[in-house]
Amino acid sequence: MSSVAVTPLREAGTWPYDRHVPWFDGGDVRIRYAETGSGDPVLLLPGFAGRIEELQSVVDGLSPQFHVVAADLPGSGESEPIPREYTPDYYEDDARTFATFVSEVIGRPAHLVGFSDGGEVALLMAIQDPFIAMTVAAWGASGFLPQEMAGMVAGMGEIVDHPMPGTEGFREYFVGAYGEDNARLTTRSWSAAAAGIIDRGGSLSRDRASAISCPVLLIAGEHDELATPDLVRDLAGRIPDARVVVASGAGHGVSWDQPEWLNRTLLEFLNGVPSTVDPPR
Repeated sequence: MSSVAVTPLREAGTWPYDRHVPWFDGGDVRIRYAETGSGDPVLLLPGFAGRIEELQSVVDGLSPQFHVVAADLPGSGESEPIPREYTPDYYEDDARTFATFVSEVIGRPAHLVGFSDGGEVALLMAIQDPFIAMTVAAWGASGFLPQEMAGMVAGMGEIVDHPMPGTEGFREYFVGAYGEDNARLTTRSWSAAAAGIIDRGGSLSRDRASAISCPVLLIAGEHDELATPDLVRDLAGRIPDARVVVASGAGHGVSWDQPEWLNRTLLEFLNGVPSTVDPPR
């Protein structure tokens, strides 16, 4: 594995908002989601292997002003299938799944907010179906898997049985959350898929970013070694209406490292877009 560190996932608590957590059946996938708050809708997506509970601080920050719908990505959290067979097209597949989710569950355009893989999916949603995206806000996402990540990607495939130094926390989380067999199958499958993406050039949304027509906020952790500030700035330069903010002192997980700052930054951005909700009479 390269020197790029994998940020250990934080332990998730219990979802405090709805006792009954609903599901969305999307053909080959089944999405667990939860919602709270009122106002313009926000679709909130965690990263690979993450779960909605890990973004509770973001939900707490946004839900007083927005209707927040948080959903686990397919194969992550409790969304099925688990284990998932990943392919090099899985980001595009997930973007189509959540475009349908927005249409059928939310029922109108939404702010698309995501962390890491969730942010990558949100960007692709805005490319594939511009009419569902009011805005996109993402942290830990750069639209690109560079060749320099190949060592980390290869190491992820062996993380369950042979974790490299610095990845023990991720292994512990993954095995605890999914069981050793599912964790092994998932990480090996993801590793092969990500290697395939790198082999074909590495672009997720970067090469098509000019097609994003809504306002975009890209947040880069100052010390993020995956979606580095330089990669994020490059992506922003390809989007017609995008701006970059660097989170001082933060790594990949800005919502963990700078939670209050992140919420303020997101609210400032989201509130700068005209509402689609009629004011009360």
